[in-house]
Amino acid sequence: MFDKILIANRGEIALRIQRACREMGIKTVAVHSEADAEAKYVRLADESVCIGPAPSAKSYLNVPALIAAAEVTDAEAIHPGYGFLSENADFAERVEQSGFVFIGPRPDTIRLMGDKVSAKDAMKAAGVPCVPGSDGALGEDTDEWLRLANDIGYPIIIKASGGGGGRGMRVVHTDAALIQSVQMTQNEAGAAFNNPTVYMEKYLQNPRHIEFQILADEHGNAVHLGERDCSMQRRHQKILEEAPAPGLDVKLRNKIGERCAEACRKIGYRGAGTFEFLYEDGEFFFIEMNTRVQVEHPVTELITGIDIVQETIRIAAGEKLSVKQKDIQFRGHAIECRINAEDPYTFVPSPGRITLYHAAGGPGIRVDSHVFQNYYVSPHYDSMIGKLIAHGASREQAMARMRIALSEMIVEGIKTNIPLHQDLLSDAGVLQGGMCIHYLEQKLAAKKG
Repeated sequence: MFDKILIANRGEIALRIQRACREMGIKTVAVHSEADAEAKYVRLADESVCIGPAPSAKSYLNVPALIAAAEVTDAEAIHPGYGFLSENADFAERVEQSGFVFIGPRPDTIRLMGDKVSAKDAMKAAGVPCVPGSDGALGEDTDEWLRLANDIGYPIIIKASGGGGGRGMRVVHTDAALIQSVQMTQNEAGAAFNNPTVYMEKYLQNPRHIEFQILADEHGNAVHLGERDCSMQRRHQKILEEAPAPGLDVKLRNKIGERCAEACRKIGYRGAGTFEFLYEDGEFFFIEMNTRVQVEHPVTELITGIDIVQETIRIAAGEKLSVKQKDIQFRGHAIECRINAEDPYTFVPSPGRITLYHAAGGPGIRVDSHVFQNYYVSPHYDSMIGKLIAHGASREQAMARMRIALSEMIVEGIKTNIPLHQDLLSDAGVLQGGMCIHYLEQKLAAKKG
């Protein structure tokens, strides 16, 4: 096992990784920008290194500074968390070339799954169901584009192969709009991702977003930890997540979960990963894989009792998975609300100083947050300031506990989206469960109207 790990991240995930390390008796190195010098996880770390000024490009995305910090502190491994460089194959490669262990998949696996065309090809070969679409990237033949679109059936969606986070996508409804839409997406993809490759898929009208959590070691073992429903989204950004997915047949869960685990065995996957699917009319369609720990991993931890972050560390140290598929049991229901520093309905970021802070508590409540009273929320980073998670024996109990927790949570001095979550937790559609990915945006549009 490692003696010392450098955490190449900030915010709540840096604190989450640090807590996992401390429990395992591993020393931690916190890196921080000048803006994060007083952060809780920096103060609690065994060592800390300032890696640059506030802008991410000069600090948390500064690869030479991160490698140098690991070198001067004699860290043995680097955990990237999520966001920033967590799915950057070049960074993972640089970490390993510099003599450190990258706590995550191998660089070639990150590249394979980071390119959506190669990822789909790998999943098809592994028997994972995919959305009907082009067989690989679109070429230059515009007549072929039209033929493909008509074979698939409108509406279709053009996607950037290197895209993510809701960017590099365009929905097309007619032949007349197709050619210009493909060309525009190619241009945007080239500018945004330095990769103009695009592909075509059937656009599912009212799907749910359901994802499967997997763990795999380098000894050929892989398990799935069930699914999460992440359909409550705005502009492809998740707001609320829950596990298990409401109304999903247990046999179907096991079937898709096992296919995901088998796909990991076939591609030699190592670490934690998430297979993201669109689910419509009883069918699953693979869309992408995230080769890292997810923001919403706590809901899976609460229903399985498995510490996903600690498992990633053990796997990176060369150990075998601590559990077999037959050992994994799903208990109760868990819901996570992302607490963001933003206006609850316009979503305009609200940086500033937190003048009063009181975290929620009570049975089944977990708060993953790095903030505290008098903490300054910087405008330089993502607006998420924490996650509120509720677990109960049933979905109804988890939701009741979440409503109580939201009413107890106090964050003053800045705006937060807590009122939006309170609205959602009393919404008839949310209470029923199984809403599609457009539900929140339709609800917000109706509210404006």
